[in-house]
Amino acid sequence: MLLAAGAGTRLGRGPKALLPFRGSTLVERLARVLRDGGCRETVVVLGAGAPDVRARTDLSGHRVLDNPRWEEGLSTSFAAGVAAVAPGDDVLVALVDQPRLAAGTVARLLSRHRAERVTVAGYRGPDGALQRGHPVLFSRALADEAAAMASGDGGARNFLRAHPGLIDLVDCGGPSDGADVDTEGQLHLLEEW
Repeated sequence: MLLAAGAGTRLGRGPKALLPFRGSTLVERLARVLRDGGCRETVVVLGAGAPDVRARTDLSGHRVLDNPRWEEGLSTSFAAGVAAVAPGDDVLVALVDQPRLAAGTVARLLSRHRAERVTVAGYRGPDGALQRGHPVLFSRALADEAAAMASGDGGARNFLRAHPGLIDLVDCGGPSDGADVDTEGQLHLLEEW
């Protein structure tokens, strides 16, 4: 699932889903990355400016869902996306503001995932330590539990904090670095890679 419902308020350029990137938009590019990485179905969750995003992008081949509660926070998009994924399927959660996410990273997470676990992309911080990032791959039952615990802008954060023993952190450094575009100062990420 690709969470793409935010308004991009801190960035001040409208929904990040529509940011131009490599001849298309971030939402189009990242939906393709998930598919190319091995996701059988990609659910794209829209919210802010959803009619405009639908009109200005080609998301054919992906399941697109509007979250009318997007203003209540990331948790509502996470829960809506989990509910939309086919029953029994594991749930990979990616964020639309990570332009450097590569299909190889998605494939690595899928190949390393174990039943009844949460597989999380890890990236090296300035101190060299592996830090949790996105995407995050949940076994289905755990995704449902995480969605039930989600609140505000926390997404699955409450669940992950409560269950650190269920997390398998996978080093995903390389082309992907976990960087996201939240502010004007990070727009260079759309041009450098």
